[in-house]
Amino acid sequence: MSKYKTSASDRVPLVQKAAFGAGHLVNNLLPGALGIFMFFLLTAFGMDPFLAGLLGGLPRIFDAITDPIMGFISDNTNSKWGRRRPYIFVGAILSGLLFAVLWQLDEQNTQHYNFWYFLILSLVYLVGNTIFSTPLIGLGYEMTSDYNERTRLMAFSQTVGQIAWMIVPWFWVLIADPDLFESQAVGVRKLSIIVGGVCIFFGVLPAIFCKGLDATQMENRKEISFKTLFSNLKDLFLGIVQVSKNKPFVKLCGATFLVFNGFQMVASFSFFIIVFYMFKGDYGLAGNWPAWFSTVSAVITAFLIIPAVSWMANKWGKRKAFIISTALSIVGYGLKWWGFNPNNPLLIFMPIPLMSFGIGGLFTLMMSMTADVCDLDELSNGMPRKEGTFGAIYWWMVKLGQALALVLGGAVLKIVGFDQTLAQQTVETMTNLRIADIVIPAFTAGLAILVMWNYNLTEERAREIKAELESRRGKL
Repeated sequence: MSKYKTSASDRVPLVQKAAFGAGHLVNNLLPGALGIFMFFLLTAFGMDPFLAGLLGGLPRIFDAITDPIMGFISDNTNSKWGRRRPYIFVGAILSGLLFAVLWQLDEQNTQHYNFWYFLILSLVYLVGNTIFSTPLIGLGYEMTSDYNERTRLMAFSQTVGQIAWMIVPWFWVLIADPDLFESQAVGVRKLSIIVGGVCIFFGVLPAIFCKGLDATQMENRKEISFKTLFSNLKDLFLGIVQVSKNKPFVKLCGATFLVFNGFQMVASFSFFIIVFYMFKGDYGLAGNWPAWFSTVSAVITAFLIIPAVSWMANKWGKRKAFIISTALSIVGYGLKWWGFNPNNPLLIFMPIPLMSFGIGGLFTLMMSMTADVCDLDELSNGMPRKEGTFGAIYWWMVKLGQALALVLGGAVLKIVGFDQTLAQQTVETMTNLRIADIVIPAFTAGLAILVMWNYNLTEERAREIKAELESRRGKL
């Protein structure tokens, strides 16, 4: 157990934790809903699979460019409401409105009209979402300077954020239900408006209730204006270079890339294994089992795994907590071999508690450790603090890896011989798919443990850095 006691001034009040968690609920609900709705581009709006693939990939490239820019802007903003909160407030409203507008497609329009409508609106929507999400991540890094309170804050926010993943799998069921909507297209249009409204309501809460550090006296901030555009781009590039030289941060990015994208590569495989292995390709018999698998995973992650990971971090430190939780997830992946049992569907829930330690522990710990890294950067490079830049680069790496994982996941399906035109797959195909479903995330998780084995930003070192910073510039 940590020998340090968190001071009252470093504790984040419950109201602020709940508001920050509401922001993470939105941050998960929007991409989760987007992923589900994208499927209906094909079935409800008749989009060509190749064009639908372009609509999934092209905006991600644009998103990867805007994240670091928004991080730099929020790091250097000077306003009476703080560096992050004005953007979060405006971004939440834009995100919700634009998400709803994005999905007001008409199935009677030509395919090319819908393609260009969706592509252009996707780019506009992503700008609004970046204005919201990048400052939100940066705000979380600066809400407390205490080593352990950072983990508690991130654990709380990740728990609330998991509620989105309890809800999102059921969008498949709702949109396709003829008793609710006269067609899938109508379901997409109406549900998108509800999702957008919910995101606006919860998205503005961090801007209203959360408190970041007092930046009024922060030195060396750059002027943000059209006049300084070119010098800003130069400063942005230099900031990215500085961040990329931060060795602990590079380790965090590398470990996240491995764990998250190993998981993402096989994320859809569970659905295929449930339908084609357990229920012999009969979608009717498979019913809601895939949705229940995802929902139960989110429930266990939120209310069992994340609190357990937070406790481990407080007792043994964040590095050890990451190694232990990632190792437990490897065991969970192995248990899937026996859990996906055609004779007893309930066994699909058996691997979930151990398997969930991987993703459940990952973002709780990595976001907490990134906040520690921001202190180290200030010690090495001075002001301004770069929470926004660190957060943007971290999530840029996640998004880039996610895009790569989607491509590689499709390649694995082709390699194992999966044929989407067949109602039933061969025994060899399903055996190879089940092996890939276990081996790929287990292997990448093992590599992530090796990456983090010598991570040296311990609690003692983090507290030394904090004391040195407060001696240098006082408390913020």
